[in-house]
Formats: sequence, C-alpha cells, structure tokens
Amino acid sequence: MARSHLYAQHFLKSPKLVAELVGHSNIRKNDIVYDLGAGSGIISYTLAARCRQVFAVEIEPQALKKLHQNVGDIANVSIVEKSIIDIKPPTEPYKIFANIPFNLSADVVRKFTQADLPPKSMYLVVQKQFARKLVPGDDHFTSQLAAEIGPWFTVRIRRPLRRTDFTPPPAVDTVLLEVKLRESPLLPIDQATNFRDFTSKCFSAQKYFVSLKKPFSSELRPSQLTLEQWTELYKSK
Repeated sequence: MARSHLYAQHFLKSPKLVAELVGHSNIRKNDIVYDLGAGSGIISYTLAARCRQVFAVEIEPQALKKLHQNVGDIANVSIVEKSIIDIKPPTEPYKIFANIPFNLSADVVRKFTQADLPPKSMYLVVQKQFARKLVPGDDHFTSQLAAEIGPWFTVRIRRPLRRTDFTPPPAVDTVLLEVKLRESPLLPIDQATNFRDFTSKCFSAQKYFVSLKKPFSSELRPSQLTLEQWTELYKSK
C-alpha cells in the first residue's frame, strides 16, 4: 500500500516472506506480540495464526482503514490507534515483531529496552547499517546504544532482505534484527540507569574516558571496546 510521506515506511509485499521471517523468531503459541507500525496488517495477520494475542499498533489514517478491513475481524488481534513512540510498554510479558519506520529504529530499541518490563525478544526490520552498529563484531561495538543495552540483551542479524521485498523499495539494504533479553545478565538490572549514564559520558566526554584507569589498552576509543571491556571498566571506575 502507499504510505503518506509523513509516516515514512517501506512495507513488505509478500505474506509468504512474512511467514518465513516470523519462522526465524522465537514467537510461540502462548505469546503476546506487538506489531508496531502495523500498516495494512500483513505481519499481524501472520502473527495471529502463530501466537495467543496480537496488538497491531498504527496511527496513520489510510493505513488504519486497511488494517481494520484486513484484521479487524480476527479474534486475537487488537488494533491500537496510537503512534509507536506514544504507546506505553505492556505490564505483562510480551514480544515484538515489527517492520518499523527506519527513522524510528533507535527510538524504538531504546524505548523498549529501557522499559520497566522490556520485551523478551524484539524482531525488527531495520536498515543494515543500523543493525551492524548494534551487533557486536569480532572485536568491538560501533555505537553507544549497543554498549548501553549489551549487558542485558543479545543482538544478532537473523536474515538479510532484498530491496524488492518492499513497496516502495528502500534505497538502503535491510535486515531482520533480533534483540533478545539475556537469561543471565552481565550486570544487575538495578544498575542499568547508572551504566547508561556511564557509557553516555564516555562517548560524549573524551577527556573523561581518557582519564579512566583502564585494565586494557588506553589507546582504544569507546566505539572499540568489547562488551566485556565495558562491564569491566564500569565495575572498576
């Protein structure tokens, strides 16, 4: 479907592809799943056959009309007429599977990973460049957000996508990104705010980062630290 330029988004075209992507997730029949930026409902429709309850979140008027037509009569799909950023995170266990507007990727990851009750897992269609900044490489992270969420979430790319999978086709490469809550966090959750403040200060204040007595090479920049080095540095500050 066409999308208003005010709600920049690229929609997946094939129900078969959506089913394949959902198959790469850990979504099960008893799960509650949020489809953020649900559009015409192609993802919500697929999720409805796989899980207990789907919340299809959409705000754009034209998309809402299509969404009600396509999934409004499905018993386990509830349509939430709110923007992705304004919706309050759930208070019961949930997961997320969504093809979100690319310009909201960082906001969505930050919003839900910092929620009082974060999702057990998130599967997001995002730009490949953004995903790679969140996924730990062989020897480093490349973004502050990756460092902030690393002690509590694992991140990996589940599947690459083609530009022709979307309408309209995006001008960038895209992937299905998995952000999953760790069973054994590397730091206590009650230290999350302090750890985020610490990593933020390291990235924004070079003098502060340089002044820290690191138990590893002082030549490294914040974007070059491994997750293990971040937690070690935080504990030793």
